[in-house]
Formats: sequence, C-alpha cells, structure tokens
Amino acid sequence: MKILVINCGSSSLKYQIIDMENEGVLAKGICERIGINGSKLTHEAEGKDKLVVEKEMPDHKVAIKMVMDALVDAEYGVIKDVSEITAVGHRVLHAGTVYSDSIVVTEDVKNVVRDCFDLGPLHNPANLMGIEACEDAIPGVPNVAVFDTAFGMKMPEKAAMYAIPQEYYEKYSIRRYGFHGTSHSYVSQEALKFCELDPENGKVIVCHLGNGASITASIGGKCVDTSMGFTPLEGLIMGTRSGDIDPAVVQFICNKEGKSVNEVIDILNKKSGILGMSGGISSDFRDVQKAQAEGNHLADVAIEAFIYRVAKYIGAYTAAMNGVDAIVFTAGVGENDKPIRGAVCEYLGYLGVDIDGETNKLRGKRVMISTPESKVKVCVIPTNEELSIARQTKALI
Repeated sequence: MKILVINCGSSSLKYQIIDMENEGVLAKGICERIGINGSKLTHEAEGKDKLVVEKEMPDHKVAIKMVMDALVDAEYGVIKDVSEITAVGHRVLHAGTVYSDSIVVTEDVKNVVRDCFDLGPLHNPANLMGIEACEDAIPGVPNVAVFDTAFGMKMPEKAAMYAIPQEYYEKYSIRRYGFHGTSHSYVSQEALKFCELDPENGKVIVCHLGNGASITASIGGKCVDTSMGFTPLEGLIMGTRSGDIDPAVVQFICNKEGKSVNEVIDILNKKSGILGMSGGISSDFRDVQKAQAEGNHLADVAIEAFIYRVAKYIGAYTAAMNGVDAIVFTAGVGENDKPIRGAVCEYLGYLGVDIDGETNKLRGKRVMISTPESKVKVCVIPTNEELSIARQTKALI
C-alpha cells in the first residue's frame, strides 16, 4: 500500500509518498511559489539524484500534475503509474466543531472545510485546493482529511471553553482548538511506547518547540489540554508570535498608536515573540542565542522568557493531570537545542527530573535524556507529521 501525503500552503505544496508495508519514504518534495513568478518543484527519491523543475505553477492543480509527473518519471520516479497510489492523506487545518477525527473526503467534508475559511484563512482554502486538485489528477482514489485541530478537540470542556458569553460559542464556534495536533498526536503515542508507559493511563507532556511552539498534556494519548487556543497566537512565546497576552493590550496599542485591531493582531502574529522581545534581532532562535552569548541584554531576556514560559506550562499541565510520567521535546528547537532543553529542565527539580548531560548533547535523534534515577522520564522524539497522516489515512481506507 502506497499513500501520498499532501500538505498545501497558500503558495506551497509539500508531499511524501510512503510505502506502508515498512513505513519507508519512497520520495518527497516541495512545490514553491505557486501562483507567483519563479515557481519550482524539488523532488527527492530514495537512491536517486535530486530533480529540480523550474516551471510556472499558476495554481495547485498544475502543481499536483507536476508532482504526479515526478513520481512516475522514468529516471527520478518511484512508481510506474499513479494507479499504484492507494489513497491521499491531506493535512487540513480546521474543521471547526464538526469533526474531531480524520475522515474520508466527501462533498459534505469539503463544505465543512470551506465553511471554516474564516477560522483558517491562510490554510483552509489551500488545503481544499489540494484536495480538489488530487480528485482531478487521480479520480477514484480516496482522499482523507487529517485535521490539525483534531487532537485538541478531544480535551474536556473545562479546558476548551473560554469564559466569555456562551452565545459567542453558539454563534461563531469560539473555543480553544489547539494546533500542531498531528505532531502532538504522533509524538504522544510514540512516547507511550518509547517510555514503556501504560497505553491507557500514561501521562505525557509534549513540548513542540520551534518557530511556532505549543505544549500539550495527554493521558493515554488523549488530549487533556493544549497551549494554543482559538488561533495559534495563544500560549508560548514563539518566533514572531506573542503568545499569552492581556487582551486589553490590543485596545491600549490601538488607542495610543491609532491602529486598527487587525493591524495590532498582525503585529502580535508577525512582529512579536522572540523577534519583538529581542529588539528585532531575529525570529531565529540561533541568531538570538548568538546575540545572547555576546552579551545582548534584550536577547538574553527573550531567550530566558521563552524558557520560563515553557517551564510554566509544564508545571500547569502536571497539575492538570495530577502528575506526569514523561516529558518529550520535539520539533526544530526541541529536537536540536540542548541548551534550551537543559534550561527548561532546570526548573523541574521539584518533579525529580534529572538530566543526563551526555545524552542531552544529541541532536535530532530519538533518545532518553533523563538519567535512570530521574522520577520523570524526559526524552527527545523527532516529530513525523507525514507518517502520522499516512497512518491515519491507512486506518480509514
């Protein structure tokens, strides 16, 4: 069984084709600058040279056609015919309150994705274009929507609901959804196995730390709470996002600067976080850490604030679950940044966390970084959203 995984952005399309017999990646690639001058496809197949095709892609339909051509190419491809593709799994951002699990795409499903354009204005339209492009390119092959919000939809109402008038939830579905759900679902399940925890009752905190960052708490792989909310703006300090903030700050800046609410929200999404706190040095943690090492005070405060916020959420989620069995680091920063992992864990002495300095030096590998004496297991598990999507697609079809 071969499953094609598609992740469409507004001007990009990432893909992998996975052989589900051994869960090996046969080929992967990306279409860039869709609908923009200078479009390019980069295709990499196992054991073959990289293929780069510079050709205009006015829309996702053309991009999907180029992907199919690359997959069956005599020199660079990995299948003889597109009929070898059993199903296509799509990362879809939002399903509102309608779906809390992955689902085989039907016209009703597409209508739900369309109805949620206002909840996911950058992603849902592109996700739908990817689905419809695949329907045209390989008719009759089932498409599966794997929703990024599905994991967070499992959390209890006490964690999901905002303390605002109930009518706004009933009218507009305003609640906490959580994002990075596919990553959190995969890593939390893998943590249960890797840490040899009770599959039904194992308490896991996953720290998905990167330019976008979020933390989840789960019991037996089911979400208890998540740091992101109605949008990805809530929660941790991120590369350019502010994370948690007093909502009155928005009104205050609007009044003082003569800006609209939309303008200030744009600032909180794109010009805040590590970038804003560091005085504009960078949204890349490596650049800010370099400035921190050189004695830049604002850079130091930005990095320390990020670490502090992560540690606070771990403490809160330990309380929410009345304990924790494993803490997992994943994503770009979580998998590769040993100083940040170590600094976060320095806050966790009250949990009996004890880190092995040698294993914590490893980057991008699945590894236990806590000592055998540690009362809580701490590990690194690289995320694999594409494999998670493929597994969920296989289970449905």
